[in-house]
Amino acid sequence: MTAVAENPTTAEAGTGSGISVGVVTFPGTLDDRDAARAVRLAGAEPVNLWHADSTLSGVDAVILPGGFSYGDYLRCGAIAGFAPIMEAVVAAAGAGMPVLGICNGFQILCESHLLPGALIRNDHQHFICRDQDLLVENADTVWTGDYEQGQRIRIPLKNGEGGYVATDEVLDELESTNRVVFRYQGPNPNGSLRDIAGITNEEGNVVGLMPHPEHAVEAGFGPEAGGGVDGQGVFSSAVRALVAR
Repeated sequence: MTAVAENPTTAEAGTGSGISVGVVTFPGTLDDRDAARAVRLAGAEPVNLWHADSTLSGVDAVILPGGFSYGDYLRCGAIAGFAPIMEAVVAAAGAGMPVLGICNGFQILCESHLLPGALIRNDHQHFICRDQDLLVENADTVWTGDYEQGQRIRIPLKNGEGGYVATDEVLDELESTNRVVFRYQGPNPNGSLRDIAGITNEEGNVVGLMPHPEHAVEAGFGPEAGGGVDGQGVFSSAVRALVAR
């Protein structure tokens, strides 16, 4: 089964839910516009947030998109973790706001201690860009409710520092508490321990993943498998959950 495909097919349609989702832009962010388009296609209104902002402008959820924040200096996501906007993001996440980190956004979530572990250089020491099969391990988070447990999806992957690592104790806890959200299928693309592609916090409102669901939200533009829309469910899940509140 593929992700729900009832969302509008143009960026101009479907913003009548009353839900707004902030998309944060850091210096070096690349995929903020893609994330904003995915939000609009899911029926919500994207709101541009800047790394130097001190508030979240009243949004209902936040996305930290992919890219190379601050040039990946020091360590991927490390400097962004100290950006002014992140103080508001951390506080909002602690209060239950849905927060999604994609690729560099996942790195920032780990550096901000909203998620455990870290992302390190790919074990083969090369940047990788390909369509990637994932297994949905947890369909009970705010960001995965429109998927089915055990569903296999395909979305693009592109990273140079995508290897997820953590101590055995943390890994065991993630496994035992069903906090592994996505797991790589097929050859491991970056050396992530236990094939982990995405995780969540204990409450299920904060999710980070390395692959890019925002690049698989429109038929004909994403991976051929799944009709190119396997990433839709990430964004529609959050909108549906927020509308139901």
